[in-house]
Amino acid sequence: MNLLLWGTEIDESLFPILEQIKEIGFGGVEIPIFNTNPEHWYSWRKKLDDLGLERVAVTINGPGESFIIADPNERKKTLERNKLALDCAMILGSDLLTGPFHSALGVFTGAKATPQEKLWAKEGLWDLAEYADTLGITLGLEYLNRFESYLVSSTDELLDLVNYVNHPACKIMFDTFHANIEEKNLADAIRKIGDKLVHVQLSENDRGTLGSGHIDFEPILKALYEVHYEGMISIEAFSEKLSAANIWRKMFESEEILMKDSFAFLDKLTRKL
Repeated sequence: MNLLLWGTEIDESLFPILEQIKEIGFGGVEIPIFNTNPEHWYSWRKKLDDLGLERVAVTINGPGESFIIADPNERKKTLERNKLALDCAMILGSDLLTGPFHSALGVFTGAKATPQEKLWAKEGLWDLAEYADTLGITLGLEYLNRFESYLVSSTDELLDLVNYVNHPACKIMFDTFHANIEEKNLADAIRKIGDKLVHVQLSENDRGTLGSGHIDFEPILKALYEVHYEGMISIEAFSEKLSAANIWRKMFESEEILMKDSFAFLDKLTRKL
């Protein structure tokens, strides 16, 4: 489960939620790194270890934190900020740092990405991947849809960027919410990513309970089997508690019911495959 279902305050008040996640049957959690003070995450590691939950770290860059801005000071600050996120991921015990941190969420120029912006992204991500490699962590870059990001907004564009960076610690994660908007065929996109795929987020078209919308998850799971994917499959669902998602209507009865229903849906589906 992705903890953004409960909003952006990722602190020890969520420890009872971790217990609930474990009780339902989940094997791991996806933990957003907004607090980049490494000291914050020691208690989290202990709690996760005590519960036997695997963990994947995820982070984003906001306005003023971009690898593709002309200001070299901002690019340097962005690198240092994301190195801190990697430090936090290491303390958590995650061997991945995932998310759309190749550029700043919701920041646009009004034009498509330029060769210079792509070069800045390559340089920043190479340096970040080099640091990640020293920690035993792999970057899992995520593309967002065209309304949230412009550097990359499809599998082809993200593959081009990752191949451009050309670092063994820089790979790809896949989010079905964005892919549902941008891809012609989600299963084909997964096959195209192949062995560069290190993390998967399953999200319904409205960010609600899996199986309640129109995304066909069966061919997606089959494609994951075909590419021999062995990483975590995370459920990413949002609510009004996450203001950045702009969801202002109630789409499920409770977080607990969403988790139970989504888990049951996936469990039944995987048993068919």
